[in-house]
This record gives sequence, C-alpha cells and structure tokens, in this order.
Amino acid sequence: MDLNDIRDLVTLFSFVFFLGLMAWVYWPGRRAHYAEAEQLPFVGELNDVHPGARDE
Repeated sequence: MDLNDIRDLVTLFSFVFFLGLMAWVYWPGRRAHYAEAEQLPFVGELNDVHPGARDE
C-alpha cells in the first residue's frame, strides 16, 4: 500500500462522511427541530417592540 492508496481511502472516507452528514441534516424527521431553531433569533422580540405586552 503506497501513499496514493491512502489518499484514495481518505478521499473515499471523506465522501461517504459527507453523504452521511447530508442525509442526517436533510432527514425529514429533523424538520420540527429546524422549525424551532429558526425561530430562536425572534425570541423575546415581542417585548422589545411592545414593552407592555406579556409572553403567552
């Protein structure tokens, strides 16, 4: 096994890891998690706009 074989294996491993990561990120079951996370920047914004408003 020479250096080029090792480079080929590292490239193949990296590609398989990338495909696994993409499958994990775009898995339909994670959609609810991302919907919750996309609202995090707006948490507490209602009180900033309307100081007298209450969180419900």
